[in-house]
Order: sequence, then structure tokens, then C-alpha cells
Amino acid sequence: MPASVITPPGLTLHDGVREACDRVIQLLLLNLQKLVYNRGTPNLADSPPRPVPFLDALKSHVRDLCVETLRLERKRFLWQHQLLGLLAVYSAPHCATDALFFLLTLARTQEELALATQLYAVLSSCLVDLLPATVKTCVCQIHAGRLPEPQMAQLFRNLALVV
Repeated sequence: MPASVITPPGLTLHDGVREACDRVIQLLLLNLQKLVYNRGTPNLADSPPRPVPFLDALKSHVRDLCVETLRLERKRFLWQHQLLGLLAVYSAPHCATDALFFLLTLARTQEELALATQLYAVLSSCLVDLLPATVKTCVCQIHAGRLPEPQMAQLFRNLALVV
């Protein structure tokens, strides 16, 4: 078992501690979900929706979150994927298309690629024109020359698999 922030190398956590941490994370994600989905769309007369500082701080770390999610570690990738979805909805449309772009570019296995399609399924229910916007993001990244050739090839392979 790899060392974590909580335990030094060689030590393991008691299952009760691990389960309690899982519950705490699920409660935090539930609270974030309420904050994200209860924001609504403001009218001109309304004040802007309340910011969620935690999600605002995560906006610049979408790629890192995608990389960590794709590691598929234990139960961690499940809550990371859920957090990625909440961040994508909160910071739509750019964060949503960026997250899908990174997952499509970095996924190397069918199991990893499934995370991209699952995220798309969740996001497409609440974000309009997500597919064209994601394709546009992919094309812009390619035209800007921001992808090394192996990642561009992986992106094309993954796009072919999901289409």
C-alpha cells in the first residue's frame, strides 16, 4: 500500500478509520452538490450566485484532478470523479469541456476512457451543447500545438472509440 498524507510508508489504516474518512468525504461532496445545484441562474434583478471558494480554487487544477482520477486508486477515483463533475457544472462551460478534453487525451485503457463517457453522461443532462463545445476545445488544443504527438494520437484513438 502506498504511503499517504495520513500514514507513513509501511503503516496501514484500520478499516474503521478508512470507512469514517469515506463517510466524511461523501458528506462533503453532498454539501458541495447542494451548493452547486442550488445556485440557480441569476436574473438581472438578482444578485450573483454565491461563490464556492473551494471550487473556485480548484478551477486551475482540472488537469491535475483528471490525472489523479485516471489513476483509478481504490475508492479515491470515485469521489475524485464526482468532484470533477461538480467542478465542471460549477465552472461551466470551460471547465466541463477542459475536463472532458483531458480525460479523452490522457485515458489509456477502456476503464479510464469510461470515466470520460460517464462524466459526459452526467454533464450533458445539465449543460447544453456540451458535445460541440468539447470537440471545439479539442480542435483548439490541437491547432494551438499544445499536445505532444503521442497525446494527440491517444486523443484521436479515444475519440474513435467513443464515437
